[in-house]
Formats: sequence, C-alpha cells, structure tokens
Amino acid sequence: MRQPKLQDYEPILGPRALDEMRFLAQPLADTRVCMVNSTAVGGGVAEILNRMIPLFIDVGVETNWRVIKGGNDFYEVTKQMHNALHGQPFEAPAGAFDILLEYNRRNAAELDIDEELVVIHDPQPVALIESRKPDSHWTWRCHIDVSNPNPEVWDFLKPWVERYEAALLSTPAFARQLSIPQYQVFPSIDPLADKNRQLEPEFIHDVLWKLGIPRDKPIVTQVSRFDRLKDPLGVVRAFRMARRHVDCRLVLVGGGADDDPEGAQVLAEVQEAAHGDSDIHVLVLPPTSHLEINALQRASDVVLQKSLREGFALTVAEALWKGKPVVASAVGGIPEQVLHGFTGMLVHSVEGAAYQIRNLLTNPGLARRLGECGHDRVRDEFLITRHLKRYLLLFLALSNAEHPEVQVVHAGN
Repeated sequence: MRQPKLQDYEPILGPRALDEMRFLAQPLADTRVCMVNSTAVGGGVAEILNRMIPLFIDVGVETNWRVIKGGNDFYEVTKQMHNALHGQPFEAPAGAFDILLEYNRRNAAELDIDEELVVIHDPQPVALIESRKPDSHWTWRCHIDVSNPNPEVWDFLKPWVERYEAALLSTPAFARQLSIPQYQVFPSIDPLADKNRQLEPEFIHDVLWKLGIPRDKPIVTQVSRFDRLKDPLGVVRAFRMARRHVDCRLVLVGGGADDDPEGAQVLAEVQEAAHGDSDIHVLVLPPTSHLEINALQRASDVVLQKSLREGFALTVAEALWKGKPVVASAVGGIPEQVLHGFTGMLVHSVEGAAYQIRNLLTNPGLARRLGECGHDRVRDEFLITRHLKRYLLLFLALSNAEHPEVQVVHAGN
C-alpha cells in the first residue's frame, strides 16, 4: 500500500497549512526521532503510528518505530496495570512490577535506542528510560486516563515517569502532580486511511451483505475491542431498552490486540448475552479490516461508545468524521470530541444511552445536525495532520530547551 504523503491532504487542509508544517520541520532535518510502543497491530496507538511516521519522514524528519516484545506474563501484568490506572483493582500476582522491569531491561539491550528524540508510549515500555543516551530527549506519551489511578500502580509508575523530560496527555483532565512539564496532545485519525476515506454506496452494501447484516432496520453500532472497560454488555442492555420503542439492530464489532490477553473471555461473555437474538450481530474482525469497519460505521444510523473508562476513544472521531450521530459516555477524552447537544450526546448510564439511541432514531433532523457539527469538530482538532503539527512544536521545544524563549510552546495549539 502506498505510504501517505503530506501533499495528499491539501484538498482537506489547503496549501497554507501544509507549508506551515514543512516550515516547522526544517530545524529538525538533522534530528532523528524514535517512537516505542507495545504492539504493531490492534488498538489506536499502532494505527496512529502506522499513518503518522510516513508523514514525519515526508517532511524530512527521520523517524523510526520500535515495538517491545514480551511473553504472556508481561502482557498479563501490563493489562492489569492498564485496568488499574483506569481506577480498577490491581489483581496482578506478586512480583508483577519485577516482570515488567525485567522485560524492559531485555528490550533495552535489544533495541539500543540512540535517536535524539524519543517518545515512549504508555506504561509497558516506561522503564526503557533507564537506557537513555546522553544528550537525548525522552518524552512519555500516556494514552490512558490516569486521572484517578490505583495508588499502588501509580506509586510504582510515577518515579519512572518523572525521569522523562515531559509527559504528553490526551486531555488536561488526565494531568497528575508531576515534577516534569505536561502537554496536551490530542490523538488523531487519518481521513485518507481505509478506515475513514469515502466509500461508494455499492461497496458499503456489499460489505454488509457479506457480514450478514440486513438493512431493513436502523443500525446501531459500537466499534471497540472486546474489553470490559468498553462495556459491551452494557451496550446490549441499552440496545434492548431502546428497541422496546424503536425497532432496530445492534452491531458490536471489534477484535483483539497483541497486548490484550482478556479479549477472548470478554468476547465469550458478549456472545452468550446476545445468543438467540437475531437483532444483535457480534462481529470479530482482524485488525486489518479497516474498509469493513468504515462501511459499518457509514451504514449506521447511530454510533455508540459506551465506555466505563476511556483514554480517548478514536472510534468516536471516526464516526463523527463520517457525519454520524454519536452517543457516548462522558468519560476520558470523549467529552473533548462530543460536545453534548452540539456534536453528539453524552451519557452516564445504560438508561441514558438507551434514551439517546431512541431520541436520535426518532429525530433524524437532530441526528443529521449533530453529525454535521461533529464532522467539523474532527476536521479542526483531531486529524493526523494537526497531530503531526503538535509533535513538531513539541520536538522544537525539547531540542531547544537551552533557549527558554523557544521553549514556550503549547503543544495543544
């Protein structure tokens, strides 16, 4: 597949915005960047890096992407840490933190990171900072809602985070008391990626036919990992409440990721809850099914994201970009995307979700207006080109840290 080029986005952004990014990249032409995370496929972080790194390279900033490796014990521990940072109990076995540290040491020796600017994504590789080379600038990028973390896990994580030069958070609501600067950097979607680009109506029809989803009723869809924090069982309950008043179908579509060992168990629970209900379609798609997900979102009348806790939920931005009315929980970074009553509807319960599903299915004018405003909100704040600009500003600030007048940069602008 052809790698994206900055010029491809001119019809969306105009030439001036592209020239600005090329200008910002010029001082970084001799600087190397390294991005590190825990999985190459599945999940929003991998999707962003897969689309963003070619854009860095296209503007002249050499950028590498490295993925750490771990065994089942490592991913079990980091999944428990992920849940605990979202405020859940920490249920990992004794010695859990030692497992994480040992795998980080192994990966540090194998990866030998020597780039000048390094971004470490999320807790899994956080201890790689121990191998930082002199005169390099390391930033910790947190995609998780750490506003109310489990104290045991945060007390372990905080000293490692404070060894970085800066922390990047998806929303100010996630900020913690840290001794290092914290910057807001929104995640993003790529409007030209297969998951978001325009599709012909015939293609959408064919995808739904192949997946066995009739279009004889309004379609309500949630796209997410099969994860308890995405509350798929709550989605089923909300759908059934709404269906008492409006005949409709529910599509729960998702998959797994290399670093999520709980997915199969949650999927089994969802399949059991949906068993025997012909209006509920539970789809397990591989992580490369971008066109299929695009088609499902475009065919939907309402898109849900009923998370219990959330980092950002780019599935919301994906749906808004397609002009779809969204019903989503008021958690994590979702309220940055869904401005209640303007770009979508925020809810706080199963009952609230059911009410808003019914409200939007019976008020097509309202649904259409929300979708139009949501599309504009994504264009202004959550496209990958805007994300690229924020990173360039941050890298300029870090690489010129000895000049305070240059350091005064707000990555959220």
